[in-house]
Amino acid sequence: MNASSHDRHTRRFAVSAPQRRVIGRCVWASLIAAALTAGCMQLGCRSIVKFGESRQSVAARRLSRQGLKAARQGEWGVAEDLFSKSLDVSDNNDAAHRGLADTLWLRGRRNEAIVHLKQAVQLSAGDPKHLQRLGRMYLELGRVDEAARQCEIALQSDREWAALWALWGDCEMAQGRSPAALAAYHRALSLQPDYPYVQLQAAEIYHQQKRHDRLLATLDRFNESGGSALVNQTDGGIIPGRADLLRGLAYRELGRGDEATRCLIAAAQKNPSDVTARLQLAASSIAGGDSVAAQGWIAQAMRIDPEAVAASGWVRSSIDTSELAGNMAISALDDPHPNSRMQSVYSPDSGLSRPGDANAPRSNSRMAIGPASRESR
Repeated sequence: MNASSHDRHTRRFAVSAPQRRVIGRCVWASLIAAALTAGCMQLGCRSIVKFGESRQSVAARRLSRQGLKAARQGEWGVAEDLFSKSLDVSDNNDAAHRGLADTLWLRGRRNEAIVHLKQAVQLSAGDPKHLQRLGRMYLELGRVDEAARQCEIALQSDREWAALWALWGDCEMAQGRSPAALAAYHRALSLQPDYPYVQLQAAEIYHQQKRHDRLLATLDRFNESGGSALVNQTDGGIIPGRADLLRGLAYRELGRGDEATRCLIAAAQKNPSDVTARLQLAASSIAGGDSVAAQGWIAQAMRIDPEAVAASGWVRSSIDTSELAGNMAISALDDPHPNSRMQSVYSPDSGLSRPGDANAPRSNSRMAIGPASRESR
């Protein structure tokens, strides 16, 4: 081939700059396509499955949120159905297991609740909130060692959550170690000063220890509306009027009779189904020489719960009420102040009224007051 024919051949197959750019892009596209094809051959359908799982997770979370909303509204049957559907879609949702556990627990299906909550703990890699709730469930079932174990594990990852220290205090209290329990409650209050449940638990210990000033100081900032008396999944329940009852007993021990009576009356009003405050009011009235008021409080208590009244030591007898003050042992009333006069709290300026049965006859009444046992917790 001569020079001229070679030049013609070269010009024939020459590629311009724009053409080279187009060819380069095609080559890169081919390489990318080849890599994707190889990846798909190695991974199979994983990407498709993953996309399907994400859609399932979204649906499961939506059902779980709806279940939580129903639970907050007290629609437990609806909540259980929604949480169950969420788990049918995806059983890897720890929130749905937790929600179903709480719902089953409130409906009395305790063992099933614990199964689902343990699953929530596992799926969440030991979320302290799930562990704390599981510990509370165990404690309510009397399985104290298991409750303490869950709490201990949770405290290893979160020592700044007051509810965990509250649970630890309850576990210590359940094992009869009140000093250790009080220390745990103090730790909880250092993290959350306005914690009604813990304030009340600490006050109960001070009541047992007869540290009345400390009891009153602990309950000084107590806000009963801050702790639910109905459903509190984090802590145990708060008994309505219990703080007023403890205050009343402490005031009485300190010789502050008027304040004691006001607190005991408040306790009786807040918890109309419990006779304890009424029995204590009767005891205080007897100690103050007001047997008529005492008789009224006992009559109210008898209408509410005769068995509790009988178990407390207050019994029907034929003793004339005019003889009660002389026949009653003050020690049995848990009141060391027999000379304190309680009638003054019913004066016109006090704003308080006698109990409904205060007009019962002073004598010839078959409802006399027998010895009262010491106030039980």
